[in-house]
Order: sequence, then C-alpha cells, then structure tokens
Amino acid sequence: MGFTDRYVASLKPRSKQYVERERGGFAIRVLPTGQKTFLFIYTFDGQRRQLNLGSYPSQSLAEARAAHAAAYAMLHDPGNPRDPLGERTQRQDKERQEREEIRKRPTVARLIEEYVENFAKEKKKTWAEDKRILEKDVLPVWGDRKASDIERRDVLLLIEGMKGRGSAITLNTFKIIRRMFRYAVKQEIVGQSPCIGFEKDDELPVVASRERNLDAEEIRIFWEGVNKASMSDATRRALKLILVTCQRPGEVVVMHRSQIKGRWWEFMPKSTKVTRERPRPQRVYLTDLALRLIGNEDGYIFPSPTTGGHMTERSLAYAIRRNIKGYTRRKPSSDPKAGDIPKMVRVKEDRKIDMDHFTPHDLRRTGATMIARLGYPDETVDAVLAHLKKGIIKVYNRYAYDQEKQSALEAWERDLLAIVTGVASDGAGLAGTECKVLRLPRHLDA
Repeated sequence: MGFTDRYVASLKPRSKQYVERERGGFAIRVLPTGQKTFLFIYTFDGQRRQLNLGSYPSQSLAEARAAHAAAYAMLHDPGNPRDPLGERTQRQDKERQEREEIRKRPTVARLIEEYVENFAKEKKKTWAEDKRILEKDVLPVWGDRKASDIERRDVLLLIEGMKGRGSAITLNTFKIIRRMFRYAVKQEIVGQSPCIGFEKDDELPVVASRERNLDAEEIRIFWEGVNKASMSDATRRALKLILVTCQRPGEVVVMHRSQIKGRWWEFMPKSTKVTRERPRPQRVYLTDLALRLIGNEDGYIFPSPTTGGHMTERSLAYAIRRNIKGYTRRKPSSDPKAGDIPKMVRVKEDRKIDMDHFTPHDLRRTGATMIARLGYPDETVDAVLAHLKKGIIKVYNRYAYDQEKQSALEAWERDLLAIVTGVASDGAGLAGTECKVLRLPRHLDA
C-alpha cells in the first residue's frame, strides 16, 4: 500500500506505538502522544537499522519520500554501497567539528560580532561607535580572515592605510582593535594580541592634546549664540549643561531621569575612565541653573528626534560645526575634490556663532579651568571632573568630596551668570560662603 497525504493525516495514536510500512523500507511510526515520524528501516551488514527521515507534518510526505529515495540509493549503490545512518553520523560529526573550529578560530567578522554583543554592549556606553568603526575600517580589510591569523604586520598596514584620515581617527581605531583583541585573548580565541608593543614604538600617530579653552568673552558669545543657533532645544541645553557641570559630553547625552536624585546626578562613569577592579558611581551636584537646563523631561533628558533613544556626542559636535561662522575643515579631506568647507545642512549666516571653532569637550575643559581660576585646589577640580585618584592615594583616600564639589559648582555658576549677564553676583569665588540664589534671566532658560 502506498502512503497518501490523506492516509498519513488519518493515522490515530494508540495505547502503544506502532509502525505502518510501505515498499522499500519506507515507514511511519505513530507514538501514543500522536507524534508521527517517517523512517527508513533496512539491514546493513546483517544488522537492522532505522533512519529518521523527519517528523510529520513539519516534514511533508513528499519531502520524506525524497529523503528515503536518497538513502535507498546510497544503500543499494552497486559500486559503493554505504550505510545511510553511518553517513549521516559522519556528516554530523564533521559539521560539529567545523562548528567547533569556527568557535575556536572564528573569522574577524565573527569576532567583531562576538565582541560587540558579549563585551562592548555590556561594558561601554559608546558600543555603537565601536561597532561602526569596526564595520567601516576593519571588516572590509580583515573580515574573511581568521582572527588568530592577524599579525602585528597586519595592524601596522591597517594603521598606515588610515594616515590620511587624521591622527585622532587612526589612533581611536587602533584602540578599539586593541580592546577587541584583548577580549579575544581572554576568551582564548587568540593566543596573543597582534597589538602588543605599539605603545613603545613610533608607529602610532601622535594626537596633540587639545588646549582650546574659552575665555570669559567667548563664554558670553557661546551662551548667547546657541540661543539663536540652528539646533534643537535638547542640543542647546546639553551643550550648556556640559559647561555648567563640567561633565563629559558622552555622559551628558545619556543622562536619564532615573539618575537625578534631588540635587545630585548619580551615574556610573564611562568604563574607560574607571578602575576595572572597583568602578564607583559619580555624584555631580546640580545647581539651580543645571536643574533648569535639565527640566522635567522623563526618560532620557536629551532625547534623539530620530532614534527614540538619547542623542549622541557626535550630533553635538556636528551642531557646533554647522553653526560656527566661517567654519572650515580642521584636517584635509581624503577626497582631494572635497574642498575646505564640508557639506553640512545650511544655516543662515545671521544665526551662526561668531567665534573660533570649539568642541563639546572644550566646554568641559573651560568649566574646569574656571573653577581652578576661582581658587579651588586640583583635588576638588578632579573630583568635579570624576577623574580617578592615582597611585597610593586611590587606596587610602576614599573621601567623596561632595561638599567641595557643591561649593565649587555653585561658585562656578555664580561666576558664569556674572559673565553672561554682565552683573556680578554676591559670593563669587571660593570663600566657602553660602550661594546666593539668583533669579535666572529669561535668556538663560533652556
């Protein structure tokens, strides 16, 4: 009797399993649970064997017949009869070995995926930037190669090929590659990182430390300029808050309502700036002006209008570039036809800020410099900036400097308000006096 779809569908479960057979060893087994499995029942070397051809209905009758025909032909091959079950076992073992080999010796493309998913997303707030850089600059060059085959020479050639794009970009890419291979070493994917030894040589580009610091007049121009500049309200408030709190742009853009505890902003500093052994949360005192800039936004304080998440540090930098009057490229483009003026969304000249170019991080440096100018010691400035204590002092000095941070940020707010309004406030400077609460002029509102 030949099986039909209707017949197979009509088979009912019984108290015990049973098997219905067709010619050539093609059969179907029905369990008491109702599960139906196609089988190839045959004899090889005097031993009865049973090959699973798939379960019904996920495996159709036609598909099961095709699998049976292939197994039957293998068993009855006149020149080389083989055991179908043994062949499947060997094939499965080979596939298992190949998967294990891929797991142990993945390609760089696979390593990038694993690094991003298992490390960067868990450890880095800027994981998306790592992913973007690796996919843009590393994947096209090394993607198909085994991660364990990448050598120091390969890293050197990659770095040399990027020199025309600027030292900062090249060095940042190298650091991300180095971090990825450190992960690979810990996971025993590679025995040694190909990035070892570069720090002591002259092969890495040198990035000059930025010293851009806004003076009092530039602070006033910036504060008034962003109010009329072509940028979103969230971007405007974020830039001002960097200056007011002296915090990293990358920390400010990801600020969330859950981190605001009264007059304190509590968050975990970026993983690259904290000790791996014992990361500690940062506490930033929020002055009246800081709270005004933060507002009453739920969720992310500075949301992205496109992604639904938070805005990015890159978007802040772009907003500044396109709003600076007379802005030209700071580094030559890799495209010789690009010219000195980069392509950006046009902004009317009367809305642009008339001052030299600055970056979001320059605002943080400016705030820190102004606090130091007010007479606060380096320990207090470092505490405001969330810099790590170094050497033996980080072991013995566990003081949080909360009072000093509050005093410094309040003094800086008074000084800032005096700069942007032209009206001196009582208690400016160090002195440890109580902060006189000022009514903010409307043009200082976010």
